[in-house]
Amino acid sequence: MAWNEPGGNGKNHDPWSGGGDKNPGGGKRGGNEQGPPDLDEALQKLQDRLNGIFGGKGGGSGSAGGSGGSHKGSFGLLGIVAVIAIVVWAGMGFYTVDQQERGVVLRLGKFHSVVNPGLQWNPPLIDDVSKINVTQVRIHDHRALMLTEDENIVDVDISVQYVAENPENFLLKVRSPQESLAQAAEAALRQVVGASEMNQILTEGRQVMAISVQERLQRHMDTFETGIRIAGVNVRNAQAPSQVQDAFDDVIKAREDEQRSKNEAEAYANSVVPEARGIAQRMIEEANAYREEVVARATGESQRFLALLSEYQNEPDVTRERLYIDMMQSVMTNNPKVLMDVEGGNNLMFLPLDKLMENRGNTSGSRSSASDLGFRQLNDPLTDASRTRQNSAGAGSMREGR
Repeated sequence: MAWNEPGGNGKNHDPWSGGGDKNPGGGKRGGNEQGPPDLDEALQKLQDRLNGIFGGKGGGSGSAGGSGGSHKGSFGLLGIVAVIAIVVWAGMGFYTVDQQERGVVLRLGKFHSVVNPGLQWNPPLIDDVSKINVTQVRIHDHRALMLTEDENIVDVDISVQYVAENPENFLLKVRSPQESLAQAAEAALRQVVGASEMNQILTEGRQVMAISVQERLQRHMDTFETGIRIAGVNVRNAQAPSQVQDAFDDVIKAREDEQRSKNEAEAYANSVVPEARGIAQRMIEEANAYREEVVARATGESQRFLALLSEYQNEPDVTRERLYIDMMQSVMTNNPKVLMDVEGGNNLMFLPLDKLMENRGNTSGSRSSASDLGFRQLNDPLTDASRTRQNSAGAGSMREGR
């Protein structure tokens, strides 16, 4: 029996006490004094308490708790360790999935399920859970030199926005979804650019090109089962290579000037054509008015002539004289010349009053005296000529009388 085993009745001595009954402090040990606490006994008590808690039976004491008690104590310790390990293992299985995430569960390396947001539990070391953000918009930028349909080179820079819509395919179907997306984006972009002309890509065709690239890229992602949904494709820049950028800038500037000239010409045409149409319409209206006037005047003249004809048939002499007087009045009214009938002859004397009136209008200061002088200078020859004609006429009549 060990020196510290219970039930020694004080006969066993501490081998470290020198074989005597004295304690290390020099005192003597009494017969009823006990040694230090026994570890096996403490374990046995702990096991009995656990057995009592879990419904087991407590172990014996005394001589019956010899070697059997030590074995039971070892098994009890192992049970405690096992319980603690189970508790720790179960606690490691709790985890939380955010609202933007989905959890992909792999049980022993094989896909098991997809868990929704919230507090979840899976057996650790058996299930492996990977969290995938299904709402985050990821961005992939791609830039490359590409050949167009008209055999020109363009430098295209695009930005692809995508979302991991299917977490199972995104994690398991493809080894590297981002690399697959990059290669598919380049392939789709080359297909679209290769089927387009350079002018269309550099000017107004960017939006159409972006839509076409997005559709082709989404088809590639669905074919590869990457679980990626393309949210959008933006063409950030499309230009000629840097080596010939200056020449292309000149071409673009010339086209802009051409378009500006066309717009100015159209604006001028829009301003001139309506005005010309208005002038043409005015001329047409004036012609129509002149036609109506001529027709009305001719109609009136014909009716007047018919009326005069009936009057002339009734009174020919009176009507003829009246027509002559009216005609002479209308003619002489607008004539500035004056004709004077000289007595004793059939000749008419011409008096240029229009010239006299012009001379009066051009003089200043002493124009009254000058006009009087001019009038006298013109009047004297006329008077002399009239007297000469009268004398000649008188002499001729006397000769005839003889």
